[in-house]
Amino acid sequence: MLPWKRALGPLTALLLAATFLATPAVAAAPAAAPITPTSVSAPAVSASSSSGWNDYSCKPSAAHPRPVVLVHGTFANAIDNWLGLAPYLVNRGYCVFSLDYGQLPGVPLFYGLGPIDASAGQLATYVDKVLAATGAAKVDIVGHSQGGMMPRYYLKFLGGAAKVNALVGLAPSNRGSTLLGLAELLPYFPGAGELLNEKTPGLADQLAGSAFLTKLNAGGDTVPGVRYTVISTRYDEVVTPYRSQFLTGPDVRNVLLQDLCPVDLSEHVAIGTIDRIAFHEVTNALDPARATPTTCFSVIG
Repeated sequence: MLPWKRALGPLTALLLAATFLATPAVAAAPAAAPITPTSVSAPAVSASSSSGWNDYSCKPSAAHPRPVVLVHGTFANAIDNWLGLAPYLVNRGYCVFSLDYGQLPGVPLFYGLGPIDASAGQLATYVDKVLAATGAAKVDIVGHSQGGMMPRYYLKFLGGAAKVNALVGLAPSNRGSTLLGLAELLPYFPGAGELLNEKTPGLADQLAGSAFLTKLNAGGDTVPGVRYTVISTRYDEVVTPYRSQFLTGPDVRNVLLQDLCPVDLSEHVAIGTIDRIAFHEVTNALDPARATPTTCFSVIG
């Protein structure tokens, strides 16, 4: 085989991966100091700890009795995805934790690329660790993009419903994405779909109509005993169409940011990393008994 032909496979995989999801890591990185990423087996002891985030000595208060587990999106990690939301929650009295998941061999910092069912298993292990450290009976989960969808597998198939009170998804890929129709072009590139499955299964699992999503969504979107909130933006350019993010079923609340603040222009990355209007709505979902109206002025709250 000619050298240029041998290079086509990895190049195609790279282009597909770059096209599939914008990276919260790139958006958030300029604000971060150099940080060593966390792992499932080792609690974070990086810059985040100085803000009380990933502090395994934190004990939930009577006002906020459940620790919050943050689940990053594709191409992100336990730190950079949450440089905005984690301190926001800590400053409001929550015990906050985050994990890395979906690592691929030889790929540092950019996670959420492994098979999503295996990532859900990593989440299950991490939730048990947080519960053991805090003494809480249940956690609340907040996830961005894949991180808002993947926990549903944990809840539905891995026993997570007994350990989770609420799941809040920021622009979650609940039914995958058509990528504004680009995913429909895959059949016109022979071998591209197989290459995506082989090299980045976490991306392939999020294509609309994938076997993983078919299994996840069969028989209903929700499980009993868990409250679900989906927070989406009309300007999402990654998980498209944006209404595919919404769930149906008991104890579900679907929120469109522009219904709360018409001038909010956040897209897929911003809603999970910097949008304080979305953050305010997250706190309402975590503590509905103390919820206050989310408006454009929530940006300064």
